[in-house]
Amino acid sequence: MDRTEQLRRWLEATLGGSDFSIAPTSDDASFRRYFRIRRGKGQPSLVAMDAPPAKENCQTFVRVAGLFAAAGVHVPAILSQDLKQGFLLLSDLGDTTYLDALDERNAGRLYGQALEALVQIQLASRPGMLPDYDKALLERELRLFPDWYVARQLERELNAPQCETLEKTFSILLENNLAQARVFVHRDYHSRNLMVSEPCPGILDFQDAVYGPVTYDLVSLLRDAYVAWEEERVIDWAIRYWERARKARLPVAGDFAEFYRDFEWMGAQRQLKVLGIFARLFYRDGKDGYLKNQPPVMHYLRRTCERYNDLAALARLLDEFDSTERRVGYTF
Repeated sequence: MDRTEQLRRWLEATLGGSDFSIAPTSDDASFRRYFRIRRGKGQPSLVAMDAPPAKENCQTFVRVAGLFAAAGVHVPAILSQDLKQGFLLLSDLGDTTYLDALDERNAGRLYGQALEALVQIQLASRPGMLPDYDKALLERELRLFPDWYVARQLERELNAPQCETLEKTFSILLENNLAQARVFVHRDYHSRNLMVSEPCPGILDFQDAVYGPVTYDLVSLLRDAYVAWEEERVIDWAIRYWERARKARLPVAGDFAEFYRDFEWMGAQRQLKVLGIFARLFYRDGKDGYLKNQPPVMHYLRRTCERYNDLAALARLLDEFDSTERRVGYTF
C-alpha cells in the first residue's frame, strides 16, 4: 500500500467516514507532504501531514507546536496524530503565504506582524526545551557550501589557499554566532512559512526549531531567499525589531551598530548554508526549483563580505568563483 492510500485510510478512521476530498497543497524541501482535506458544506478545511517515519519525525513538530502555541503565536492546532505511521491532522491556516501576498502596500503591516510574533516566540525561550544550535551544528551547515555548492554545483576543487580562506572565515563567523545571546529559533522564519491568516501571521514548518543565536530568525525574515527588499527598508525593519526587542528586555546588543553586525554575520552563516542546501536539493534530491533562488542569496553574502574587513578574503574567493557561477549555477 502506498503512502497516499495509507493516509486516506487513516483519515477515514479519524474522520469517521470517507466523505471528504484530499488534494496536495504545497511543495516542501523535505520528505514531508501536505494535503488539504475538504469535507461537507459548512465544515472548515483541514490539513494532513504525511511525514514518513524513516525520514521525518512528527514528534518534533508536535513538541514545537506546543511551545510556540504557549508563546501566544498562531500555529496549526493538532487535531489528531499517529506518530507511528507519521500522520498528523492539523487546522488549516489557509493557502496565502507572505510570498503570495507581499506588495508595496501591505509590506509594512505584514512585516510588523511577523516581527511582533518573533518577539513573542523569543520571549518564551527557555534553555533545555529545544536542541542547542551549537558549534557542531552551525559548522556542519557551513560545510554544505564547499561540499555541495563548490564541489558539486560549480565542479571546483579548492586549492590550499582557498581552503585556508574558508576555514578562517568559518572560524570568524562561528565565533560571532556563538557569542550571541540565545533564544528559541524557528530556523526558517521567512515568506514561504508565514501565512496571511487571522491572527496574522500563521506560522508553519517549525519542526527543526533550536535554541540559538538571537539574530538568526530576523536574518531568515529580512534576508529572504524568495523575496528581496531594498537595503534601506531592511535596515528600517531591523531597527523596528531591535527597538521592540529592547523594550521587551530580550538579550540583544544595546548598540544598534553592534546588533546589525551580528545580524549580518549570522546572515553570512545562513547564506553559505542555503547556497549548499539549494545545490543539494537539486543534485541529490532532483528538486531544481530552488536553484533560481541562489542569486539573491549570493547577493546578500557578497554585500556583507564587502562591508567587513574580516570577511574580505571570502569576498575575493567568491570573485574567483564568479565565472563558474555564471556558467553553472545561474543558467536555470
